[in-house]
Amino acid sequence: MNISEFKTAGKLITGLGAVKALPSEMSRLSIHAFAIVTDKGVSSSGLLEHIKQLLPNNAVIVIDDIPPEPEITVIEEKLQLLRQKKVDGVIALGGGSAIDSAKILAAAYDYPGNLSSLFGENTLEKRALPLIAIPTTAGTGSEVTNIAILCDPETQMKKGIVSHCLLPDVAIVAPEMTKTCPKTITAASGIDAFVHALEAYVSVNATPITDALAEKALTLIFKALPHAYNNGENLSAREDMATGSLMAGLAFGNAGVGAVHALAYPLGGRFHLSHGMSNAVMLPHVMKVNAPFCSEKLYCVAKLLNVCESHHTKDEAVQLLLTAIERLCRNVDIPQSLKHFDIPEDCLSELAIEASKVTRLLRNNPKQLSVEEIEDIYRHAF
Repeated sequence: MNISEFKTAGKLITGLGAVKALPSEMSRLSIHAFAIVTDKGVSSSGLLEHIKQLLPNNAVIVIDDIPPEPEITVIEEKLQLLRQKKVDGVIALGGGSAIDSAKILAAAYDYPGNLSSLFGENTLEKRALPLIAIPTTAGTGSEVTNIAILCDPETQMKKGIVSHCLLPDVAIVAPEMTKTCPKTITAASGIDAFVHALEAYVSVNATPITDALAEKALTLIFKALPHAYNNGENLSAREDMATGSLMAGLAFGNAGVGAVHALAYPLGGRFHLSHGMSNAVMLPHVMKVNAPFCSEKLYCVAKLLNVCESHHTKDEAVQLLLTAIERLCRNVDIPQSLKHFDIPEDCLSELAIEASKVTRLLRNNPKQLSVEEIEDIYRHAF
């Protein structure tokens, strides 16, 4: 076993009612003049008010207009607001966009340069403010990863800031916080979590620790997602999805993700297709290309998810798995092609070139892909 490092939030608090721990954690971290970072959907759902009622006083500032797939200019504007109010801590409440935004705001609070200079790996050495993350979707795993994704309007690409200081001090994962999540977001974020687990499992950086997390995540999500999608009040399914998403986040936060994410990035950056939906559409097509290069791992997943039987050969089992993944996407009404999103076919070669530049992710993929192979995948997904 090679030497590896395992990264996560400073503390994980999970389970029904876990948000009740928020006041004591804020006290422990000496957070008093704080900012809550969220979005309009969370604010209108009543979740923001629920969190505010737990706290001894009102937030110094509430930022409740973080958009899906936020551009870097939006975060720069919010950073100025936080500095003006002289906050001493940040509470992230929402899905991946809100949590990623909060991670950057907390880390770059006293950063003197332009945020665009932080794209890449290890560009930040320390986080300025304490940070607590509370996810309201079961999908991104952002609450336990050292990555934050923003859109760069100049290049029309989604880009990552990767640093250990983006890991929150505390992640509070309470399944009841996802009950108000709309069906479309439940589906897209749920498939996103499934992608995290599967890509971490077949990653060239996978370890026995990340494999164990990914296996359990895949099992939970595969079974629970249709139930959570069809009945948002199904708290058992919501709990399994919250746990599965968290475990998938722990897996990919250490093993990395691969070509599914790399090919999804240009779709989000150029066409503002949501991260979860981009991954969901690309997943079956990338895995078909990857399959010969990680067949043993995919065979294990097929057995784990009970989509094959003992008489099936390895190749048959892998094909049954790919079919089961496509069926899972259909069962939660994920569109099957890029054409559905009005993406023009004549831009696929440009998308391939952009995706080929996401080497931070492509190097984790079990098959190294050429630009031509990436374009072929986009065409099959069209």
